[in-house]
Amino acid sequence: MDTGGWLVAGSRNRNEFVVINADDFGRVSSVQDSNGQNCQICGDDIEILEEEKEPFVACNECAFPVCRTCYEYERREGSQSCPQCKTRYKRRKGSARVEGDEEEDGDDDIEKEFSFGNFDTKETPSVSLSKLHSQLRIGQGSFTGSGIGTSSVHNPSFYTDTNIPLLTYGEEAGGISSDHHAFVIHPYVTQIHSRPTAGSSVSTQSRPINPDKDIAVYGYGTVAWKDRIDDWKKKQLTKLQRPQLEGGDGGGLDGDGLDNPDLPKSDESRQPLSRKLPIASSKINPYRIIILLRLVILGFFFHYRLRHPVPDAYGLWLTSVICEIWFAISWILDQFPKWYPVERETYLDRLSLRYEKEGKPSELADIDIFVSTVDPMKEPPLITANTVLSILAVDYPVDKVSCYVSDDGAAMLTFEALSETSEFARRWVPFCKKFNIEPRAPEWYFARKIDYLKDKVHPDFVRERRAMKREYEEFKVRINVLVAMAQKVPEEGWIMQDGTPWPGNSVRDHPGIIQVFLGHNGVLDEAGNELPCLVYVSREKRPGYNHHKKAGAMNALVRVSAVLSNAPYILNVDCDHYINNSKALREAMCFMMDPISGKKVCYVQFPQRFDGIDRHDRYSNRNVVFFDINMKGLDGIQGPIYVGTGCVFRRQALYGFDAPIKEKPPGKTCNCWPKWCCCCCGSKRKNRRGKQKQERKKTKTEHRESSTQVHALEISKEEAKGQESENSALVPREKLEKRFGQSSVFIASTLGENGGIAEGVSFASCLSEALHVISCGYEDKTEWGKEVGWIYGSVTEDILTGFKMHCHGWRSVYCIPKRAAFKGSGPINLSDRLHQVLQWALGSVEIFLSKHCPIWYGYRGGLKWLARFSYVNSVVYPWTSIPLVAYCTLPAICLLTGKFIVPEISIYASLVFIALFVSIAATGILEMQWGKASVDDWWRNEQFWVIGGVSSHLFALFRGLLKVLAGVDTNFTVTSKGGDDEEFAELYLFKWTSLLIPPLTLLILNCIGVVAGISNAITRGYESWGPLFGRLFFAIWVIMHLYPFLRGITGKQDRLPTIIIVWSTLLASICSLLWVRVNPFTSKYDGPVLEVCGLDCD
Repeated sequence: MDTGGWLVAGSRNRNEFVVINADDFGRVSSVQDSNGQNCQICGDDIEILEEEKEPFVACNECAFPVCRTCYEYERREGSQSCPQCKTRYKRRKGSARVEGDEEEDGDDDIEKEFSFGNFDTKETPSVSLSKLHSQLRIGQGSFTGSGIGTSSVHNPSFYTDTNIPLLTYGEEAGGISSDHHAFVIHPYVTQIHSRPTAGSSVSTQSRPINPDKDIAVYGYGTVAWKDRIDDWKKKQLTKLQRPQLEGGDGGGLDGDGLDNPDLPKSDESRQPLSRKLPIASSKINPYRIIILLRLVILGFFFHYRLRHPVPDAYGLWLTSVICEIWFAISWILDQFPKWYPVERETYLDRLSLRYEKEGKPSELADIDIFVSTVDPMKEPPLITANTVLSILAVDYPVDKVSCYVSDDGAAMLTFEALSETSEFARRWVPFCKKFNIEPRAPEWYFARKIDYLKDKVHPDFVRERRAMKREYEEFKVRINVLVAMAQKVPEEGWIMQDGTPWPGNSVRDHPGIIQVFLGHNGVLDEAGNELPCLVYVSREKRPGYNHHKKAGAMNALVRVSAVLSNAPYILNVDCDHYINNSKALREAMCFMMDPISGKKVCYVQFPQRFDGIDRHDRYSNRNVVFFDINMKGLDGIQGPIYVGTGCVFRRQALYGFDAPIKEKPPGKTCNCWPKWCCCCCGSKRKNRRGKQKQERKKTKTEHRESSTQVHALEISKEEAKGQESENSALVPREKLEKRFGQSSVFIASTLGENGGIAEGVSFASCLSEALHVISCGYEDKTEWGKEVGWIYGSVTEDILTGFKMHCHGWRSVYCIPKRAAFKGSGPINLSDRLHQVLQWALGSVEIFLSKHCPIWYGYRGGLKWLARFSYVNSVVYPWTSIPLVAYCTLPAICLLTGKFIVPEISIYASLVFIALFVSIAATGILEMQWGKASVDDWWRNEQFWVIGGVSSHLFALFRGLLKVLAGVDTNFTVTSKGGDDEEFAELYLFKWTSLLIPPLTLLILNCIGVVAGISNAITRGYESWGPLFGRLFFAIWVIMHLYPFLRGITGKQDRLPTIIIVWSTLLASICSLLWVRVNPFTSKYDGPVLEVCGLDCD
């Protein structure tokens, strides 16, 4: 039964397995390319106008030769000016009008004035032939239930026999930027040599040799030359092995150097694939010294604060001291995990030399890539399609890449959009690989402007890029039509092409759905090459089951991929994070496949980079401080935490197996002394220590066995021995089924460390088993979500999953390539950003209140102490919101009451406060120096820490307590209030939500306090200005941190939102009444009351 390209759906519990329909792919047509070289941009012949009988002239000033096609394209998409003299193009007869054209009299060509679709009055032969062969295919990917069909346009690709020299990704070579990928070929050049790629032998220009002289004069072939070569080899070997002898890690990860049988030799292909680069001592040593000094200063600070209370404001003083102690603890948890920051460097050429040998199949490991999406209305299908296209075009062997798209909403819109994407990929993928373009997500690639003459781009590239952009615009139209049709769901539900109802019409009650679009049905791209595997997956959902949201969907993908492809490594990305660097997978493999240090790496985490963020990054959306400072610090301990996307996993680590433990060699003993001497010299103490060590080792082993680790090697040994007892043979099988579920195919896939599926198994049976492993009841009474796969119990399943891996002794790696590996889109609006932070903080509160809290979980495992500090900080930070709100309220109270949290400041106190502020500033400056972050990034991070702390973290804390302790789940609604159509319009859109109430209240209170404090000082005279400065500094500190919030709620509107005016008036009235009650204008006199006695003393 061949099911390649067929949609299958079914449920193991209901004994259903249905093959619904098959895909029909259109034929690929090809055209002959034009060889004209007259146009200075594309090389085509310049047409002869019929009326003037003269060649077409684009520019009247310099008559620079440009064809009609390039002229129209420059007017629509380019600078609208001549490339040579920079004069603006005037509109020609028959051309479409564009913005900026002068008003003209007459209507000689009014029918063509706004026609962009047919702007050529007489097309060149290549363009005419392209339009002649393009065909419109109606019906595929349509919603039959709605009665409207969508079209799929097949445009031919342009091919050329010229060998085009390509540029390396992300780097400039020879003055040519990475935006352009070929050179102009001179008509007289008959042969062009392509640039060598990574892994090939690069030939350098040799110095000229005079044949009349002896070759020995140049140093070749002599004894001295041989000695120089031998010395060089010895130096290389000594340089490589010296770190191992000295006890270092030799650039590796865990110091497994000298005793490892895979120790690399002097051959380049045997060298380490990556290197650890510690921060320069000139940067890191002052940083550590400042941290220690800051600890000492904190000691003096708290000594002074505790020894000098404020009697007349004891409540304010006590509150401030408690808040300051909590802030100090939070700072320690955040600071010390950054004690050992490191950077890493990869060697892609060595990876190619080791695993991609010439004339042999590639030995690079297979990778399964997971893309998760839920609601196509909130996550646009076009964004998901761009992510999938960037995956299919990645620079990696095609037969080793499989892409799995999880649609947890079972939306037919996502299914149809993915069908259109698979068809467009047949043209997009060969175009990307032919010209080596970056990035390989078409939406972001075509958003970049190219100056065709600045760097002499090859005409074939210009022509094919233009054709590909037209095809992508048509692809976007088809996707948008699908989205428009999906707005209204038919009463009977969606109907597929063959009349079958869509299995996912009921979102909460539908069978599992699997569709293989590419990879197993013999579909080739237009260049005749294979395409990566593309699979659509929607797991089964039934009422009464807990499906565990994203974590459950990811675990379903783990099982499906294990049955269909079973790659040893897994990459997961969000649907809005596309691959920006086509070599990102190779970067990760430099760590995973390193024979020395890669065996203990559970995952490689890449930093998140974002598109569409405003230049000032008002709400710290880029998280530069976290990704460029904190994560580098964690990488020097046990590795970064898992952030939910852009991460390459080792499949064995996801299965909950322990990290491999390296056995230490036996200790060296001396037998030169008699045994009785050893007994007298403390053998009892040694025996006692040995027993304690064995007990600790036994306890540690029992702790690891408590997670029911069943390694494949143990099972293989038992099977190899051929045990006769049936009970002993059933024990491993029962353990595996209890751990992984009732699927023999999936259990068999977990036994192989290097992945791969069994030979001789039909693809139809694999699909049937894949439907079984995504059934809603498969995880019952198993360890999925507890010890295996993504861990359940929190909305931030990423932190839990990485934490469990580190507890099993694994380490992770942080990889920052020169060109960002992944890019995504983040919320730039204030309300949306606060809701994003709310979800993260809520997940941290759930982890804090669960058994997996890092404070009490994972001891006697493989988690290091500084790494534990980091995880504790990641779940404790929402609790900082309570002291932060109290501390931000204190300045307003002090200004309104005329009291302060600090008594009269002495010289000693002034020195302590100044030293504390200087140490805080010095720590930030040094962090920015070695983390390569800017002052703006650091300051925006500090500001949003206060904004998020007094709003999102506070609400997440109460919401988490209600959810965990009382079982009450609350939601916050977001309402749009305004906006405009300008660039970054969403940034200025005001959306009211209850999260805005606490920071708005604090901002208004402190502003009222400043006014009240200044008014009080004016009435009391100059003596009261001195104490006022301390209170004003305290209040202005709060206002400066909340300034981005003030900008966000005002936006670009002509008037303030009504809710802000009402809330400000209410708070001002309340504060005014309290201020009058305090009565600050009445003079205070603490002496005896004097009265007139009435006697005349004179």
